[in-house]
Parts: sequence; structure tokens; C-alpha cells
Amino acid sequence: MSSTKRMTVSQALVEFLAHQWTVDGDIRERTIPGMFGIFGHGNVAGVGQALKQVNVEQPDLMPYHQARNEQAMVHQAVGYARMHRRRGTYASAASVGPGAANMLTGAALATTNRLPALLLPSDTFATRVADPVLQQLEQPWDIGIQVTDAFRPLSRFFDRVQRPEQLYSIALAAMRVLTDPAETGAVTIALPEDVQAEGLDVPLEFLQDREWHIRRPLPERAPLARAVAAIRNAKNPFIVAGGGVIYSGAEEQLRALVEATGIPVGTSQAGGGVLNWDHPQYLGGVGATGTLAANRLAAEADVIIGIGTRYSDFTTASRTAFQNPDVLFVNINVASFDAYKHGSQLPLVADARETLSELSIELEGFEIAPEYSESIAREKAKWDAAVDSAFQPSGRELPGQPEIIGAVQSSTAPRDVIVQAAGSLPGDLHKLWRVRDPLGYHVEYAFSCMGYEIAGGLGAKRGLLADGDDRDVIVMVGDGSYLMLNTELVTAVAEDIKLIVVLIQNHGFASIGHLSETVGSERFGTWYREYDNEARNFQGEKILPVDLAMNARGYGLDVIEIEPGASAIDDLKSAVTKAKASERSTFIHINSDPLVYAPDGLGWWDVPVPAVSTLESTQRAREEYLAQRTPQRPLLG
Repeated sequence: MSSTKRMTVSQALVEFLAHQWTVDGDIRERTIPGMFGIFGHGNVAGVGQALKQVNVEQPDLMPYHQARNEQAMVHQAVGYARMHRRRGTYASAASVGPGAANMLTGAALATTNRLPALLLPSDTFATRVADPVLQQLEQPWDIGIQVTDAFRPLSRFFDRVQRPEQLYSIALAAMRVLTDPAETGAVTIALPEDVQAEGLDVPLEFLQDREWHIRRPLPERAPLARAVAAIRNAKNPFIVAGGGVIYSGAEEQLRALVEATGIPVGTSQAGGGVLNWDHPQYLGGVGATGTLAANRLAAEADVIIGIGTRYSDFTTASRTAFQNPDVLFVNINVASFDAYKHGSQLPLVADARETLSELSIELEGFEIAPEYSESIAREKAKWDAAVDSAFQPSGRELPGQPEIIGAVQSSTAPRDVIVQAAGSLPGDLHKLWRVRDPLGYHVEYAFSCMGYEIAGGLGAKRGLLADGDDRDVIVMVGDGSYLMLNTELVTAVAEDIKLIVVLIQNHGFASIGHLSETVGSERFGTWYREYDNEARNFQGEKILPVDLAMNARGYGLDVIEIEPGASAIDDLKSAVTKAKASERSTFIHINSDPLVYAPDGLGWWDVPVPAVSTLESTQRAREEYLAQRTPQRPLLG
């Protein structure tokens, strides 16, 4: 029996990927369950041929899926990875030049979110026998630089297979990073188009099943003891729970800890779902888009226990959220980079689930004071009442976004998944959406990429279907984000994957429009209006005659249009109910008033205002900015 198999580099890579398995305790699943690909001259004879050959000989070995945009392929992979708690993701193959460049945004998004995605962009000839080839980037000062080099700063791992023999070490190194909870993100293997088609004798052991066990490092005893002492001495401890709690599968351990101690919890965007909205210790989102309840208690906290959070500027409200002058930070994170954020002297570089289990043991008998418990209950009740009020139908012809969210919320099932990424919706959802399942809140807010929503939602639905889970995925998206990237609706139709898309028509950029007002730019460039040749701007009254419902109908979706009027909210509820009962993808279109805002949560976001301006609006905004910046602090913990 031969110990090698004659294959091309692409054939070997595809078969190798098909035999990789992620193991997390008792869970074992395919690390790369399938591959997206858009083919061009750079990969049609390489990866494209390899996938065709597998499709003929072993159709289930490496399923291939079409996509309509290379960026969207990566978004789908990220959406899938989120639903699978980073245990699995898709590979995305692109051709030379523009195909590869289109994936750059997706790479940055995956890395920023700490979510795995395997990128296989094609490269020009390694031999340079045909130089320059079509779509080749040429730099006279370094002719070796290609488009794929742009992936280097965006990836957690990057390498280029310049000779066939390099495939083995590169593929194995890529898998290590892809499955490492502390290092994961975009993993890029650049594949020159000639090397993809070259043959080599592949050792059979390279093609056998290989398991990658997810590391769950335990907390070291001395740092754990220091953290426990700080928490036991705290009068007003407060937990900031991030995505690391979800990816570690630590929801039960978190619930046990807070129920035993009474410590309240606020979440980052990625942490939504760690506790159900009605849990007594859960106060909702914290930070710039947080709730009034969470932000009031976070401001007074003397010990902040960060669990699996990156501590972004939204989570810290640009370092204004935590105002206790003696505040300490206990940072629990599997990545030391995040554990040491903001100068914490109490980092715990360890897995969230393992650390929470240890804390429950070490903090046995510790409970917060009764008056602190009363404060938590009081603030939670007040915020819940504020949300109830925001959800009440106003009867206006154009409803505001909060009541639209309330209508969708009331019409969905507890396990349904809401997907969002950019604009004003993430902030309103962070405050208002009542999460009822650990995987029910999927808001990509590390990169906050306009256009992620539909592709990410499709990836999330793929992830659920792979587990035999048929719950609905509801994508809420504004018209601005929809126009950025909507073509994966065609993919959903082609594969009969059901999505429910609720498009909120603002006729512009609602979020940046509001921000523009606060910095004194008076919504310049944020309305979708016809160009005014005299004023030389887009600030006029003529709304663009764009029909997005017709666009979705043209893609093959069922479309429900909500007419403006007093019954719009009731009609929206009926539309969501009808969409849930359908087996097909449904697009729901509703017009809104973008000037109706969610209840204030007292969060702040640092966006500098010009120090010098001739505009009175900017001058006023500068004065307000300087006043709001006063509480900002270095957060050295």
C-alpha cells in the first residue's frame, strides 16, 4: 500500500480541510464543514477543480456553496462561527486581484470580533513566467508585493504557499490559530494560481482525521486569590460580561455565581444572551449604548469584573462609565492582550467557564449588602418600565425605531435570533431587545460593518441548520446598510435557506445623522435626497425614488410592505407572524421616523468636535463636547 497520494496542491488542501475536527469537551464537530467560492482565472483550475472533483467523487466531503460577493462569504463564515461558539467556520476562496481584495473587509471583521474565518485568496504566478498577469498589482519598488499582502495586518495568521511542499506546515499552522481561543480571527493562506495546480506526492497521514482540542486554561492560584480578595472586599462589585462568556459556554456558571452572590451584570454587545433579560441580576447593556440601570450602577462600582470582554470604547463609554475613584478591574480573559486592558493589576488569563467555576467555590458565603440588592432591583424595575413605554405604539403615521423593535420582539419566539451590525439599530437593540436565549442576540459590533447583516444572518442560519435547529433568524437592517450589501439574499433563495428581513426605511443614515447633529455638522451628507445643484449638497426635500421592496421582490423573496399610518405597528406584528409561519424567506418593509430615539441610558461616546469652526452649530457642539469629556479617566485599575 502506497504511503502517498498524487494530488494537486488544491486537491490536497481541500481533502485536508475536510478531515479537521474541533473537540470541545464532549462536543466534536467539523472545523471546516464547507467552502464558499467565487471562481476566476486565479482559482478556477485550482481550488475550483478540486471542489468539482470532490463533488463528483465524495459530495459530502467538502460541500461547496456559491456566494455573490467575496466580502459576504467571510461574513457568512463569521455568522456561522458565532452560532457554533467558535468551534467551526467556513473557508472562503477568491480569485486574484479584485476577488481577493473584496475579502479584506471580511478579514478585518473576523479578526476584530475574535471569530474564526479561513480565507483562501488566490495569488499571481509564483514562477512569474507570465508577468504581469491579468489583475496583478505592480509596485516598481517591490514587484513581489501583491494584493494578498494587504491581508497581513488584518489576519491572525498569514502565509503564502510558494512551493507545493510548503502546504503541510502552512496548513497545520493555520489550523492551530483557527482553533485557538486566544489567537483566532482571520486566517489567510494565499495560493498562487500556478502552485494551486501543481502536483505533489501527499503523505496519507496529512489527509487523515485530525482533532484540535480547544484550550480551556485554568486560572493560576495566586492571581485567582488576589481577585477573590478584591471581590470579597468590594461593596459594589459589577460584572461586565462579553462574548467570551458565550464562546466558552459559561452561561450556567455565570448564572450560578450571580445568584449566589447577588452581583449585577451588564453586557457588551457580544455578551448579549449570557443571562435572560428578566434575570434579577441582569441590568442589560453597559456603556455608550447601555441601559440607565447598568450605567448608574457601573458608575458607582468599586470592583469591575470583566469576563471575556475586549473593553471597547462603547463598553467603557469612552472611559467615562466607571467613575468610582478607587475602582479596581478584575479582568478574566483567555487572551492576555485583553486581560491586561486598562492597566488592570488583577488580570486572570484563563477560560471564562473554568474561572467562573473556581470563583463560585472561592466566593462561597459572599453576598452583596441588602441595600445594594435593593438598588439593583429598583434600577432594573425603572428601566423595564422605560422599555415598556418605548414599545408602546404611538399611532403616528411613521413609527419610531423603538416601537418597531418592540413589535418585532412581541412577535418572535424566545429562541429566535436577532441579527444586526451597524447604524442606530445596535444601540437601540442593546438597550431594548429582551434576550431570551444564549444565542438569541447576534449583533456584530466590534467592526460594526455596514452590510454584515444579511450575509451574517445567512451564516447564522447555516450554523443553526447544521445542528438541526430550525429556529428563525430575523435580520433587522436600515436602508443605508441594506444598500451596502444585500446580494446574499439571492444565495438564501438559491439554497432555500429561510431568513426574515425587516428593513427599516429611514431614507438615509439614521445613526450618523444623529451623531452629525451632536458634533455640529447638521446631518450633512446623511440624508438620501436628490442632489441640489444650487446648494451643491443632498440636503433638499426630494426623497430618492428608490424601491427597496421591489429590489427584494426581484431577488425572489416574499415581500410584505407596511403602509404608513396609525396601524403600522399592528401590521408589522402581523407581518412578522406571517413570515414566521412561512417556509420561504420574507422581506418586510416599513417606513420609520429616524428622529424618534430610544430612552437615554446616560452613555457617552468620544467623537472629537473641531476646535475651530465658523459654524455656530459646531461651536456649540464643541462646548458640549468639552463638558462631556470632563469625567474621562485613564481607568488604571
